[in-house]
Amino acid sequence: MAIEPTAARTLPGLVRAAAGAFPDREAVVDGDTRLTFAGLAAEVERCAAALVASGVEAGDRVAIWAPNSWRWVVAALGTTAAGAVMVPLNTRYKGPEAGYILDRTRARLLFTQDGFLGIPFRAMVAEREGEVVDFGDWDAFLGRASTEDTRVAGERAAAVRPDDVCDIFFTSGTTGHPKGAMLCHEQTIRLYVSWSERATLRPGDRYALVNPFFNTFGWKAGVIACLLRGATIAPLPLFDVAATMRLVEREAITVLPGPPTLYTTLLDHPERASFDLSSLRVAVTGATTVPVVMIERLRAELALDTVVTAYGLTESCGTATMCLPDDDPATVAATCGAPVPGVEVRVVDAAGEALPAGEPGEVLIRGYNVTRGYFEDEKATGAAIDAEGWLHTGDIGVLDARGYLRITDRLKDMFIVGGFNAYPAEIEQAMVRHPGVAEAAVIGVPDERLGEVGRAFVVPRPGADRSGLAAELIEFCRANLANYKVPRSVVIVDELPRNATGKVMKAALRRGDGSR
Repeated sequence: MAIEPTAARTLPGLVRAAAGAFPDREAVVDGDTRLTFAGLAAEVERCAAALVASGVEAGDRVAIWAPNSWRWVVAALGTTAAGAVMVPLNTRYKGPEAGYILDRTRARLLFTQDGFLGIPFRAMVAEREGEVVDFGDWDAFLGRASTEDTRVAGERAAAVRPDDVCDIFFTSGTTGHPKGAMLCHEQTIRLYVSWSERATLRPGDRYALVNPFFNTFGWKAGVIACLLRGATIAPLPLFDVAATMRLVEREAITVLPGPPTLYTTLLDHPERASFDLSSLRVAVTGATTVPVVMIERLRAELALDTVVTAYGLTESCGTATMCLPDDDPATVAATCGAPVPGVEVRVVDAAGEALPAGEPGEVLIRGYNVTRGYFEDEKATGAAIDAEGWLHTGDIGVLDARGYLRITDRLKDMFIVGGFNAYPAEIEQAMVRHPGVAEAAVIGVPDERLGEVGRAFVVPRPGADRSGLAAELIEFCRANLANYKVPRSVVIVDELPRNATGKVMKAALRRGDGSR
């Protein structure tokens, strides 16, 4: 019996339900490729069968290292339909970063798009085990499947359980070692039923996906939400403001979420008036401080009906709080909204005691949306989620009398570069591998275009040549880290400021009074 997409409990079930509810409506528009929801379901079935033919077993991990595209959508959904677990990789990763995750998860197969932006994805992971399937060889990959493989894939899809892990999204922690948050089918669907309701997403909407699919927001608040509501997915491989405006005009885009930098760039673009952006209806943002004037401009200059902000972490399946469509601009700009149904948010002091409204403390989250844990890392899981099920975010925030959350400080020392989380410990570990570096400390500093960028304070090794070391270290980081993680400036110092326990005092570095 057919079910409504919002009543589905697994991603394979959601694909089937969307095909049944919206068979002839466009599901994906990507250049010359246009797939209806029925057509998308057929492509997903073919991909799942090809994965079976490739030896992928239920529970295996299948990675995707490629930009947003219709094939990304099919590969990810096909992976879950084959009973496997999808592992997305940031397209900005370098070989060592991607290789760590592929090895850590023992990925059976990797989908990629070799040569995107001139990046040799294949060559960067050539030494590791596991098959690599290039999206350029897509038809040959699908051709592997036999009738028997298709039958097995169908059985696998039907056997997927709501509490099975559907994907593992990696996030770097303060130790610098990436950790894989395990997220499940039913929690994903349930959460984005709520998200899509608050975002006012509805059948017939056309959703421009600038947010990368390798991020929980792009994948879950994007693709999954569209499947739930019968909206059309229009992926963009990377953000280019002119290309985005052309897409909005050509495809009559109604929904355009993204970080604040996306909207400010669009609003201030000198050619904006030459594009017809009148179809836009919804904007959803977050990730960093949102200017009230930006919210007012989106409503006034683009005539948007809905502008909301939200807050979440990878470990909370991407969302925990969200504004309501009728919240005023000051609320949308100054807060991240209230907890979505079924999710609790608490602000606590150092002893773990709940604080009253208006008092800052650590933000804790509890509910069905919290990760089942970090992949094969019980110690890290225990450190993040306490015995009562509260996820300790490390973010400092304040709840107001309405229960709306305002984030006042960042996750430990994390900073956000153009919407991407950058973790100092990971960058520091990369820098100290340089033979001329004894110690490194990284902080985020304001940047007009990106919001924040990294600044590194480096103590050279004894005898190291200091001349040209700063520029050399930036190039060293470019070769080993994603571009958004690369410090934009390096300060050479004799020593780093430390407290009585020997910990580097990054607050002193931010004030500019602690290094010499």
